[in-house]
Amino acid sequence: MTPVSTPRTEFLSDLATEILSLYARGRTIVAIDGTDPVARSTFADDLAAAFAERGHAVSRASLGDFRLSDQEQAAFGPASPERLFRHGYDYELLRRALLTPFRLAGATTGPEDDTLILDGEFLLRKEVRDGWSFSVLTETEADAATTGAFIDLAAELKPSGELGDAADTGTDPALGGSPLPDDQALADRLYRAEVRPRSWATAVVDLANPADPRRLFFDSC
Repeated sequence: MTPVSTPRTEFLSDLATEILSLYARGRTIVAIDGTDPVARSTFADDLAAAFAERGHAVSRASLGDFRLSDQEQAAFGPASPERLFRHGYDYELLRRALLTPFRLAGATTGPEDDTLILDGEFLLRKEVRDGWSFSVLTETEADAATTGAFIDLAAELKPSGELGDAADTGTDPALGGSPLPDDQALADRLYRAEVRPRSWATAVVDLANPADPRRLFFDSC
């Protein structure tokens, strides 16, 4: 039975075709970055399905599996957007346990031609962005509403890189150090202000209407 074609499936099909036209052979890694965890992971799952429909081997993973526990993060100070952004994940373990073995293992652990699709936040930061063959930054309607505030946050940073007093961390000590949604939102704003992920992504995808994704293009001048 032929799958029903929709604007979303057509978009994902075209994106899979584009990636495979560049990286059809060998082990390749595609990063799916974005703030909204549901939108991001669903997009990654659906892109993996588009690869599979073409008969191309595909694997899935999530950066969430490498998130440090609250106790481990506490070694870097109290819960805050700053701590979440800078110390929320173990990037060395990500490389050691997943990225390097995947690239080097070849046919010993699966097909020689295989694509790993990894979703997560902050994936275009300098510590890991050199690990991606292709990267996608997903943006939702909420992202679009706050894009204009990213540069404003840069003015709130102290010389040390910590958030200044003007930025409300939204942290509740009663939660034992677990970030609140406000912390997550401010951590993402800090990420966008410091890293400028749009400038590093191979493709930026507007998911304001999930049923009809759109590719965004920006003037680099």
